[in-house]
Amino acid sequence: MEITLTSIFALGYLAITLEHSLKVDKLIPALAMMSILWALISIFHLPVFEVDTLIRELKPSHVDEILLHHLGKTAEIIIFLLGAMTIVEIIDYFNGFATIKNFIKTKSKKGLLVIFSLLAFILSAIIDNLTATIVLITILQKVIKERNTRIWFAGLIVIAANSGGAWSPIGDVTTTMLWIGNKVSTIQLMKHLLIPSLVCMIVPVLLATTLPAFKGNIADSLDEKDGDIHKYGAPMLYLGLSAIVFVPVFKTLTHLPPYVGMMLSLAVVATFAEYFSSAKINITSIDIEHEEHSSHSPVHSSLSKIELPSILFFLGILLAVAALESLGMLFEFAGSLNAAIPNSDIVVMLLGMGSAVIDNVPLVAASMGMFSEMMDHPLWHFIAFSAGTGGSMLIIGSAAGVVAMGMERIDFFWYLKKISWLALAGFIAGSVTFILMRDFIL
Repeated sequence: MEITLTSIFALGYLAITLEHSLKVDKLIPALAMMSILWALISIFHLPVFEVDTLIRELKPSHVDEILLHHLGKTAEIIIFLLGAMTIVEIIDYFNGFATIKNFIKTKSKKGLLVIFSLLAFILSAIIDNLTATIVLITILQKVIKERNTRIWFAGLIVIAANSGGAWSPIGDVTTTMLWIGNKVSTIQLMKHLLIPSLVCMIVPVLLATTLPAFKGNIADSLDEKDGDIHKYGAPMLYLGLSAIVFVPVFKTLTHLPPYVGMMLSLAVVATFAEYFSSAKINITSIDIEHEEHSSHSPVHSSLSKIELPSILFFLGILLAVAALESLGMLFEFAGSLNAAIPNSDIVVMLLGMGSAVIDNVPLVAASMGMFSEMMDHPLWHFIAFSAGTGGSMLIIGSAAGVVAMGMERIDFFWYLKKISWLALAGFIAGSVTFILMRDFIL
């Protein structure tokens, strides 16, 4: 039966990987795979287990209990992401991100590379690497009109955004998963990963400055105007970013799950958004008479833009991996992997390189079921770093890369030839930095 279940998971995984070739949204195989796996577990009354991290053993459980347990853990991540996405959309509603363009004054390509890389590194740590990439490429399109030049910058933005997302608990979905799953804490994560992530960003940028693509100055901007800048754009930007940053502080003070703090932050941001908006309508109403006015509510408008396919994908893939974890398969696989490759650093680096090919969400979800180390064990920090930065090695290896690919029509093989080696150099440099810091400093 294990072979059957593994085959179903592998086929589902393959369908997710070949999303663009099959022209089938990845949420469909994820949901189908999840449902079939749990159905087979229930129908055939397969024994399910809960991993006891203290004694590193499998404890027998009941299918209803274990499914509810995993659903609760998955819901924590999904509700957290919904809150963060909504805040970002509210900022965008007021055109708050246009404020960032005012900081860009130089025409030097090297100078612009440094500015955009730093912005990507910092922003991705606050609003996540995917959103940071969208925001910065949008600004990039207003600053640089030549596409052949722009795609080089876009490639480096992807590397910097993934590096920045790795050291923050809210910077990347995979890091958020580890944080909410009580594998890492905010302070220890930042302590262990800030410098390696910075190295992972700096090395590719330094190497890139020597390339012909970043020599000289850019031509005059295509669009000097930012369109209609909302008078509340800057206040909403600073309020929204502060609200998201407040979430780890809230968790530290209250010891409540992060989604509670994110809901509080969303409530505060939404209150100001509604106040700043001229419309005074009931956002919870679904009456037809309110439909013509719904766009005037920033909260209602922002909620309508949330990517539900992504949310459903997370639900499907996390519960699918949870099915294998509940059967004890991942626990056993981890044991055999550690026996075959005794050095955990090599295993984690291979996982990081694997995240360039396969989606890093199920990869990290699987690793959480494979290893039973205690909270803030260096292994979890290294997994967070590898999964977050390893995806930069291929354009399809991270959400930031995929969105950059779509926005700038970046060719897969162009990225492989021009950018991948820079990402690999950064990944290796960052990994070595992490290992040296772990062994000799921390």
